[in-house]
Amino acid sequence: MQQRDVVIVGGGHNGLVAAAYLARAGRTVTVLERLGSTGGAAVSTRPFAGVDARLSRYSYLVSLLPHKIVRDLGLDFAVRGRTVSSYTPAERDGRPTGLLVGGGEERTRASFARLTGDDRAHEAWTRFYATTRHVAERVFPTLTAPLPSRRALRERVGDEAAWRMLFEEPIGVAVEEHFDDDLVRGVVLTDALIGTFADAHDPDLAQNRCFLYHVIGNGTGDWDVPVGGMGALTDALATAARAAGADLVTGREVTRIETDGRSAEVTYRGPDGEATLAARHVLVNASPQELARLLGEVPPAPAEGAQLKVNMLLKRLPRLRDTSVDPREAFAGTFHVAEGYGQLATAYQEAANGALPSAPPSEIYCHSLTDPSILGPDLAARGYQTLTLFGLHTPARLFTDDNDAARSALLAATLAQLDTHLAEPLEDCLAEDADGRPCIEAKTPLDLERELRLPGGNIFHRALAFPYAQEGTGRWGVETSHANVLLCGAGAVRGGGVSGVPGHNAAMAVLEA
Repeated sequence: MQQRDVVIVGGGHNGLVAAAYLARAGRTVTVLERLGSTGGAAVSTRPFAGVDARLSRYSYLVSLLPHKIVRDLGLDFAVRGRTVSSYTPAERDGRPTGLLVGGGEERTRASFARLTGDDRAHEAWTRFYATTRHVAERVFPTLTAPLPSRRALRERVGDEAAWRMLFEEPIGVAVEEHFDDDLVRGVVLTDALIGTFADAHDPDLAQNRCFLYHVIGNGTGDWDVPVGGMGALTDALATAARAAGADLVTGREVTRIETDGRSAEVTYRGPDGEATLAARHVLVNASPQELARLLGEVPPAPAEGAQLKVNMLLKRLPRLRDTSVDPREAFAGTFHVAEGYGQLATAYQEAANGALPSAPPSEIYCHSLTDPSILGPDLAARGYQTLTLFGLHTPARLFTDDNDAARSALLAATLAQLDTHLAEPLEDCLAEDADGRPCIEAKTPLDLERELRLPGGNIFHRALAFPYAQEGTGRWGVETSHANVLLCGAGAVRGGGVSGVPGHNAAMAVLEA
């Protein structure tokens, strides 16, 4: 039986980060990936037949990936900032209007005033996000260090009002205290609901944890576009891991892990049948449910996902009813649809009662406006563009009876909401693939569970945790009940999102041991 220092189960981005760090430190490392290529959910693919457009099919923007990891591993990878943060269309007094955030401070201020009638909302916005920036600058550097205690993190934040707002009271309290306008409130709240089925005032603070991770990235909270698509990141990570000496083996599905806490055996299936590797440490870049299954233990209950992911290719961007904004600006940032504060509350309540939201909330952005390299030269020259849509408040439970029918109904309702703000139907702008079919695909939580083995379709693997030590979290937030088996996927403490943080932290835990 071949002996390795470390076997990593799963070749997603976190597994590749761990492999690169450990191989660079001189450990013998093998990564076993069940699919035919590495990358997991952070991949770029050509989903439409005969069309040369590489889309970030599942995950699509980067914020939480520390610059430290990029520097440490010498990654050939870059991101570009978006010139516009967001645009939210609305109708006021019977006329189309909207809120543009970006394009310069004065333009943002003018947009707030145009929407709300004065400067108060913009002033509140500036104060609110100065607070989140303060927290981000202090919290983000701790993500790649041993877990601080709750008290230590609170002292590091050094602002009791900010701590209470983000860590102790439902985020809805702060949103309602800071902002009066329903639309502005909704734009703020959306960061608390990405992939998280929660109300603004849920007492368990799931929405707060989601909000925190969406506003602390690299100390700024900026969400940037990966140049070349998300696959450019995982390709760079795979290159770094191989260059350091790690073995990346695809088409190998791990079926069992056995350990006594000091040594382990990892059994897997491949083209030639079943085989086993011995290892001092095993890192699992999969969900806690999958880890329990591999160990023969009782898995924890899954936390269901709650999102719709839609990928599109357009012949052109659609014209907007609000003619004060160029579509190239509106879609360059996050384009919010049906995400007023009241609309989000209604959609949540409808879904909690077992119905698809009547006005599904969603947000959209156009990757190719910032990075046209994902399009083939011919498509780029003809003005084609990609659109990525992420729908909220669509928990997995809504799809269990008939996933296909629910997906079709939800997609139609979601696009209908978008069409209310367009001067032409989106359908007229869709490109066609080589077989004459519209270039659009939608993924429900159940689709993500089937394709990526995300439990319940949860993009974070399980409910996010605040980034401080809690009972059972261990020193790095990656430890399990077995001393030599570590969790290095999104389900680790300080996991979730495309960050590489769990991979880094699992590697550090191994090197300390």
